[in-house]
Order: sequence, then C-alpha cells, then structure tokens
Amino acid sequence: MRKENNRFYDRLFAIIFCVLTIIFIGLAFTNVSFFDWVFARHQNQLSWYIRPLFLIPFCFFAYRRSLAGIFGTIFLLITSMCWFPVPTEVNSNVSDFLAMEKEYLTGNWEASKILVTLLVPTSLTVLVIALWKRSLWMGISTLVFIAVAKMLWSVAFGGESGKAVIIPAIIGLVVCIVMIVIGYLKLEKKKKLQTEER
Repeated sequence: MRKENNRFYDRLFAIIFCVLTIIFIGLAFTNVSFFDWVFARHQNQLSWYIRPLFLIPFCFFAYRRSLAGIFGTIFLLITSMCWFPVPTEVNSNVSDFLAMEKEYLTGNWEASKILVTLLVPTSLTVLVIALWKRSLWMGISTLVFIAVAKMLWSVAFGGESGKAVIIPAIIGLVVCIVMIVIGYLKLEKKKKLQTEER
C-alpha cells in the first residue's frame, strides 16, 4: 500500500513539474518582456556554471527511478537561467553569444533547426534510460556527448562568442562525472549490502 502511495505521489509531482516547465517555456516564447527579463539575468555567468551541475541530481533521480525528481530537476535546470541578478558588467563574448541564442530561439524554425534542437530532449532521455537501467558507462558516454554537442553547437552558431561556453561546460562535465561515479559506486555498494543482509 505504501509503495503504491509513493508511486502515486511520484507521478503526481512529476506531472506538476512538467506542467510548470511547459508554462515557463510557453511564457518565455509568448511574452517578449518575460523573455528579455530571463535573458538579462542569464548574462550572469553563475547560471552558466551551475546549470551543468543539475545533471548530478538528474542522474541520481534516474538511478532511483523517481519521475518527480527527474522532472523537478528539469524545471530547476531551465528556471536557473534567471535565478541570479543582472550583472553590472558583462563580457562582450557573453552578451554576443546570448544575442545569438535569442535570435536562434525567436527565428524561423525550419526542419534542420527542429532536428538539432530535438537532440536536447533525446539525449536527456537516453541519459535517464542509462541510469534507470544502472548502466554507468552508457550514462557517462551520454554526459560526454551532451557536453561536446553543446560546445560544438555554441561555436558553430556563436563563432568566437561561443567559446565562452567551453570552460563552464568542461568544468561542469568533470564535476558531474566524478560525483556521479562516486554516487553510483556508493549506491551499488549499499544495494549489495542490503541484498546480502536479506
């Protein structure tokens, strides 16, 4: 009974976070003032450094098979763009790159752009499946793919300004891999001990 209740609440909160994420994205794309407000705060590079770190709880919840945790992390990841105040000084590469991102998001959505953008939810889904199935190496491979794809996309579309993404992406990738490997090994060890005690 308790297990069924946990599943019910897990699914309920997953739906709530999914709806909140859709509302946030929908508001950003339909309200110019809100869109500009978000991107003004996204100039603060603190958000650039913390965003990759959300992949740590994302992987943890995938391992624990918690839909609420997964969708809650996605909501936090997306909204973290605007958590920090507008910086007093903005690096020219940062402002140029974000101007490109804004133009990319608000421009025409032809088939090629849709396919490229679909790599984001697709890669996150593969990451969930990897950790859901307890495949550490598949998970790490997907993380590396996500980071490399982000850097390549940034440089391909942002040119010189896209290089501003590289350092936060590499630092985030290294920290994520280290933390995920440590967490995975600890959880597997704990699971093994629990199995032996039974």
